Amino acid sequence: MPIRANEYYRQRFGCKVYKLALDGGMTCPNRDGTKGTRGCIFCSGAGSGDFAERRSRSVTAQLEAAKARVAAKMKDGKYIAYFQSFTNIYAPLPDLEALFSEAVAHPDVAALAVATRPDCLPEPVLDLLERLDRIKPVIVELGLQTIHPQTVEFIRRGYPLADFDRAVKRLQKLGLHTVVHVILGLPGETEQMMVQTVRYVGRSGAKGIKLQLLHVLEGTDLAALWRAGRVPMMELEDYARLLGRCLAVLPPDMVIHRLTGDGAKRDLLAPLWSADKKYVLNYVNNYLEQHALNAER
Repeated sequence: MPIRANEYYRQRFGCKVYKLALDGGMTCPNRDGTKGTRGCIFCSGAGSGDFAERRSRSVTAQLEAAKARVAAKMKDGKYIAYFQSFTNIYAPLPDLEALFSEAVAHPDVAALAVATRPDCLPEPVLDLLERLDRIKPVIVELGLQTIHPQTVEFIRRGYPLADFDRAVKRLQKLGLHTVVHVILGLPGETEQMMVQTVRYVGRSGAKGIKLQLLHVLEGTDLAALWRAGRVPMMELEDYARLLGRCLAVLPPDMVIHRLTGDGAKRDLLAPLWSADKKYVLNYVNNYLEQHALNAER
């Protein structure tokens, strides 16, 4: 069984660690006209940063506000400063250095996490992340979603699989902990295709994975497709079974950073069962405990 993130963080930092979602005020090449203007079909107006703090605040102010929001959940723990919204290295290098350095300098921050695209990792930024990693650990999260070309085109991801392979190799060479995002339930994909993507990530050299349930948010292009009946949604039991298949093909040292995902309730259209994250996680954990994972190596 792969390692859960909570266990991994306790082993690495010696205490409970909580992620604080931050907004660096960046955009994405899939939105600014470089590769597209409408983004991926599932991406919200917040660039997957619906729960991040407001970008109008400084990094320190965002961290303090985020800490206050989770204060009841944290006792004697540390935090990960998580730049989540859009593509978080998509800015001039001096701006990135200022943002990331301010986060790393915060005494309660144990590590820096940066979400980005595999096709947006220029050498100067990699050099910066390597320097910061000498101060505090740096985690780089890559949005892959799927390995299947027909799905890539449909969701408007905007880069080929070779870019992902190249990015993982470069990050691993620098010793940076790499986490890969995969979306389960993308239109047109069978369960076997989804398992193939997860297996590919497990063999890629990445150290962690986020398994994200496809959910439909208001204001996305996916919402129009869902209303037209073109995007079927999985039931919770089916999703739990699929997770079991996916976990079975991952190496035992892979860190599982997420088993599901939830959008902002005000914007969530489907599946509505995903809104109760605590119930979903309890259901999934119980299912995985009760059903032996069938290895498909």
